[in-house]
Amino acid sequence: MRAVSFSEYGDPSVLTVVETGVPEPGPGQVRVAVRAAGVNPIDVKVRSGLMAQGKPLPAPRVPGQEAAGVVDAVGEGVTGTAVGDAVAGWTAGGGYAEYAVLSTFAAKPEALTWQEAAALPVAGEAAVRALRVLDPRRGETLLVNGASGSVGGIAVQLAVAVGITVIGTAGGANLDRVRALGALATPYGEGLAQRVRALAPRGVDAVLDAAGHGALPDAIALRGGTDRVVTLADPAAFDLGVPFLSKPEDQTAQTLETLMEAAADGRITPPASRAMGLGEAAQAHREWERKSSGKIVLVP
Repeated sequence: MRAVSFSEYGDPSVLTVVETGVPEPGPGQVRVAVRAAGVNPIDVKVRSGLMAQGKPLPAPRVPGQEAAGVVDAVGEGVTGTAVGDAVAGWTAGGGYAEYAVLSTFAAKPEALTWQEAAALPVAGEAAVRALRVLDPRRGETLLVNGASGSVGGIAVQLAVAVGITVIGTAGGANLDRVRALGALATPYGEGLAQRVRALAPRGVDAVLDAAGHGALPDAIALRGGTDRVVTLADPAAFDLGVPFLSKPEDQTAQTLETLMEAAADGRITPPASRAMGLGEAAQAHREWERKSSGKIVLVP
């Protein structure tokens, strides 16, 4: 099969398309013929060596943590899913390929396209995890920094749906998108705290930073401390005493089923994405590093 692989850490040029063996599903896993695979910030960090802690790459690696496709083999113990089913989920061994093994998965609703389904697992889980930790309640006000992004956009929609007032920050060009998701929108940058106070005179009850644009000091000022402030993106958190949520603790089939159903019913809109081919994986990583594009999915 064709797959994107890298044998050393480095810039996007280390990504190449190779011919390699088709992976076999283990117990509880399924193998899919990939229809779309999401590109995420974690893929870029792994490829660059940022997550390696100085250790060399032990073997060639296929990147990609999420994919959607048609089941063509099932592992021991799998029930309720059969060859020919359409599913999406988190990969074991990479998703930038013609075939991938999914470790945790859920049925893809017919109402969702392959691109939409492939764009949901990683961003959706991060949004669910952050909201679980912050535990915003009906009637409270939540500030989401990076509300126009994949994670922030889902978090906004999930919160608004249960009666939470959301203030979302974004770049000027994306403020209308944030408003369309149901949030009060304001640009990030200098003067953020003052703008948020004008929108929420009684203060904000929780803050989710999904962008990492240096907004944590403002978040702490708005909360009067670090209580109920979390980030998914800003390493300054370690110096400021803010939790950095890096471990995907809500990567379950139930979480994915809930997200898929919500997207299929129109209660949330999956991250807007555009498709590129496997041979364009390096370009997709370059574009992410330049912050010049939204969600990208690779289509074999």
